[in-house]
Order: sequence, then C-alpha cells, then structure tokens
Amino acid sequence: MEKVSIIIPFYNCAYVDRAIKCALAQTYENIEVIVVNDGSKVNEEKLTPFLNKVRYIKKGNGGTGSALNTGIRAATGKYFSWLSSDDLYRPDKVEKQLNFMKQHQASVSYSNYVLIDENDKPKSGNVGVSFPNRLQFYKTLKAGCPINGCTVMMKMDIFQEVGLFDESLSYAQDYDLWLRVVQKYDFHYVEEPLVFYRVHGEMGTKKHATDIPREIQLVRNRYRKSILDLILRETTP
Repeated sequence: MEKVSIIIPFYNCAYVDRAIKCALAQTYENIEVIVVNDGSKVNEEKLTPFLNKVRYIKKGNGGTGSALNTGIRAATGKYFSWLSSDDLYRPDKVEKQLNFMKQHQASVSYSNYVLIDENDKPKSGNVGVSFPNRLQFYKTLKAGCPINGCTVMMKMDIFQEVGLFDESLSYAQDYDLWLRVVQKYDFHYVEEPLVFYRVHGEMGTKKHATDIPREIQLVRNRYRKSILDLILRETTP
C-alpha cells in the first residue's frame, strides 16, 4: 500500500483548517499530510488543533512554488498530491485517484472538479476539461493551463527527472511544471470530480488578475518549441 504525500502550502488563508480536516479524513489510510507555513502573518492559530496529526514545516515567505518544493523535499510518499489551503478534497479523492492510476498504469493524472463558495456550497459542477486525444491536449496546453493543480496526483520520482516547481514564478509555477512533465509522461484524466475549488474574494486568481497573464505568456514562450514538437509528433504520419 503505497504512501501518498498530501502537501498543503499555507499563507494567511482563513480556510486552512477545512483543508487540513479533509486531508486527514481521506478514506485511503497510508497518507502523510505536510503543511508548509510560508511565512504567514495571520490565521496561524487555525493550525494548532492539527499539529500532532500532520508534518508541520514553518519557513520564511517564498511563494507557492517554494512552499511546495519544501514539502516535496520532506515527503516520504511514493505519490505527490497538492491541496491548496482554500480548497477541499472529496473524502475518497486519494483512494479513487490512486486506484485509477494503477488501473491505467499512469504516472500522472488529474481530475474533474467542482466550484464551491465561501461556505462550501457548490456553485457549479464538472468544470474540469477532458480531451479526446493527445493532440487536442497539447494544443490546449500550448495556449494555457487547462489543469487544476489540486486535482493532480503523480509519482514523486518524476521530480527527479524534470525538476521541482520554478520558485521564480509567482503564479504559473504549476503550468511551468506540467509543460516539463508532458515531455515525458501522458496526463490521464479522471472523469469523476474529486476536488472542490473555492471561489472567494481573496483567491490569488482574483487578486493578481493583471499579473497572471503576463507570467503565463512568459512560460508559454519558454516552452514554445518543445510543445510544438509534441504537436508535430502527433500530426506526422
């Protein structure tokens, strides 16, 4: 029974206790929950009830990529799973996704997900994006990131091949990593929604709406040739 490492980066988020609760409540038993406090100034008291149940790391502020990398370096699991401190997993998320990966001999997978509000109430369901073939996936990935990072589960040893999250990126560190991973692995899609993605006023995609597109364009330019090579490979007889 392989261990799954759930890594929760935390920076001032008021919902972090809910995220930790859902991680600890997973039906799959062989997990470790790693909470990385990335220099938070507020809401640290929400961690207190869980400190004897999780692996807790406190560090100076370095951004999401830095916090994730700190958790990855400390992890002992065979699989990596990321949970943002304002989002939630379904109780059977890890179990279902890991079973799916074994059935499909997948090294990387991502899933469908549901939008929720500040009170955990669903706003809309099944907003994940699936693709009929590799070519459509590559074309979409060339234009932007169709993958919700908190739906991803992948083998931990992939980081040894492609490297960790790019800590110089503040918003597109996930997109950058997927563009490296896709050079070596297929992304398998789980149709069932396994994650609840919270929409709220303090979420990063709203607070940094003007900066995010610029960083996405930077990442697109960085991997333009490699993703075009993948597209060419799929279109060449």
